[in-house]
Amino acid sequence: MKLKRTEAEYILQFMPEIPVVAIIGARQVGKTTLAKLLLPPDKEAVFLDLEKHSDRQMIAQTERFLNLNKDKVMVIDEVQMMPEIFGEIRSFVDNNPEARLVVLGSSSPELSRQTSESLAGRIYYFELSPFLWPEIQSTKWADWDKYRFRGGMPLSLMASSDRSATMWLNNYIRTFLERDLQNFGFNIPPDILRRLWKMLAHLNGQMLNSSQLGNAMGLSHTTIKNYIDILAHTFMLRLIPPYYVNVKKRLVKTPKVYFRDTGVLHAMLDIPNYEALFAHPVFGSSWEVTVIENVIAKFRGWNYYFYRTATGNELDLVLTKGLRIVAIEIKSSDVPKVTKGFWQAIDDIKATEAYVIAPVRMPFPINEHVMVYPLESFLELKVDE
Repeated sequence: MKLKRTEAEYILQFMPEIPVVAIIGARQVGKTTLAKLLLPPDKEAVFLDLEKHSDRQMIAQTERFLNLNKDKVMVIDEVQMMPEIFGEIRSFVDNNPEARLVVLGSSSPELSRQTSESLAGRIYYFELSPFLWPEIQSTKWADWDKYRFRGGMPLSLMASSDRSATMWLNNYIRTFLERDLQNFGFNIPPDILRRLWKMLAHLNGQMLNSSQLGNAMGLSHTTIKNYIDILAHTFMLRLIPPYYVNVKKRLVKTPKVYFRDTGVLHAMLDIPNYEALFAHPVFGSSWEVTVIENVIAKFRGWNYYFYRTATGNELDLVLTKGLRIVAIEIKSSDVPKVTKGFWQAIDDIKATEAYVIAPVRMPFPINEHVMVYPLESFLELKVDE
């Protein structure tokens, strides 16, 4: 069964105008499958995977290779393996305005600076996340407990059992640490990064304290920050910055750190199934990952933050665009209760809309201005641009 990827429709709207489409996202998230969905049926396609030595040899003479295939759609996977080709791609698309390339990468443009510098104005980035709930809700994998436990990585979600999913996730983590990071050019001892990553799993959803982590590991806070940046730019972690407003309050100034996928989070914590997750301290922050990843994907192009003051006024997610300020509180209980700090925080930031997202059966109002929504209903709301 083929799943419909939300990102495909979005990319297809712009593809005729874009010389180079870049699909970025974590390893094994489905980038190649998505690229195949984008190919026009009337054009021949050429696929290269730059992890393969044979494919790297094929494109070694980059200019000649591109010109030989200029009438085809070229898909280049793991493009960060050969950053030197970006300059040649720039020259090629400038001389062949009808040519179209699709490049796939497992690191962000900030990590592959040569990409953005060489192809400025010619490349557009689209980030593919693990499966979002709207992408699977009409399939046989639409099981909330399974989705929350296994996460959205395709081969984890579609595994025959939780045990098989966990085995795949553990192998995924090991491969990332021992091979992928080396391929990205980072010579970090895998055991050190695994230890840090595991510590961050226990701190999922909390504010980042690089000095404290550094002291615990015997490393400097700058080294810790560098390692965390690498995990963020390879789509393993998400750092959510604090929201600053012009209020006379002492505001928290450090980011929160979240895993990008709940399956990876649970594998790092050796949680074997949903029943064990339900009894684990990470249960609440794991639900926050599910909500945050789905909501940020829905509010495409919006800025996202969290809000917290020194006195405890707090919001899990603040989304801003233009004059709109959307406040979201995330609760893992099916009987959600909000605190006085929630109401004060809404007032602090002058939110134009406010919601609570919780695993409830149906939407209901807390008062005339704030609604409680189950995640699936919230994701069906229309977001006006």
